[in-house]
Amino acid sequence: MSAVTILPQQAVEALDAYSQVVVRAVERVGPAVVSVAVEGKTAPRRARGTELRGAGSGVIIAPDGYILTNSHVVQPAERTTVLLQDGRRLDAQPVGIDPHTDLAVLRVPAAGLPAADLGDSAALRVGQLVVAIGNPLGFQATVTAGVISALGRTLRAQTGRLIDNVIQTDAALNPGNSGGPLVDFRGAVIGINTAIIAFSQGICFAIPANTARWVTAQLLRDGRVRRAYLGVVGQTASLDRGLALRHRLHGPSGVRVMEVQPDSAAQAAGLRPADVIVGLGDATIRSADDLQRALGTHPVGAAVAIGVLRDGELLTLTAYPTELPDGR
Repeated sequence: MSAVTILPQQAVEALDAYSQVVVRAVERVGPAVVSVAVEGKTAPRRARGTELRGAGSGVIIAPDGYILTNSHVVQPAERTTVLLQDGRRLDAQPVGIDPHTDLAVLRVPAAGLPAADLGDSAALRVGQLVVAIGNPLGFQATVTAGVISALGRTLRAQTGRLIDNVIQTDAALNPGNSGGPLVDFRGAVIGINTAIIAFSQGICFAIPANTARWVTAQLLRDGRVRRAYLGVVGQTASLDRGLALRHRLHGPSGVRVMEVQPDSAAQAAGLRPADVIVGLGDATIRSADDLQRALGTHPVGAAVAIGVLRDGELLTLTAYPTELPDGR
């Protein structure tokens, strides 16, 4: 007869407390988690007329049928349907899609739905308990738990732009979890699950709730996210150390302008090829990603000062960025 291990009372109580936290979080958010299914046609060059089917997850964020999910879950789609926890299957219409942050808002024709609250992702701490809820591999309402492994990660969207402040977690995610909520111990949604690294163990990512809140507000208001656009093609370039010291520059590199788009804000501001951008507003520009990030938070049409190195001299130009065109 094998020996039976009896856990100390303290360990039992600790395990029970952990279980209670997870259960409460699931009970709070679980009813608001939905399954998202898409149908459509593939591009003619791939396979003419072939049906495209996919599935993911989403979370209801307003009782009148607004749902937050990933943009890659619903693009491309000719028809999107949502399966609610009560068994209803409803057609969903896109309110707005933002591929640059991999987020999308859908709406279904229903009212009085259970809705989850978006929490404050800026208050998160590494090691904090989190719960992921979704529909991995078609298994509806699956729950996994883990911790926040890291904060402040960057993830490149399918458009090539960077997503900042991404949450890394070891809560197990699988295909189908995309678009589902990452929840804290209070039952607040602190992230939208978006990606896993193939062949890895416990390396998963979520778009932070604060980013989701900002994007959602713009999608609900305008149907799109408006971002500032300068109109330059550039690449990261190292700065001459003596030049950097002379002008008291804070970075070892900047963005060398390779091309200025005609009729752009950059052309109107007087930027030229071979200029090196080292600042935009209050931001130090060390790389093309820095420039993208600074423009992403700048109001469209508002004046911004651009620090530029030209022929060894530091100039300040004023630009009025226009709206980022679709597809960029």
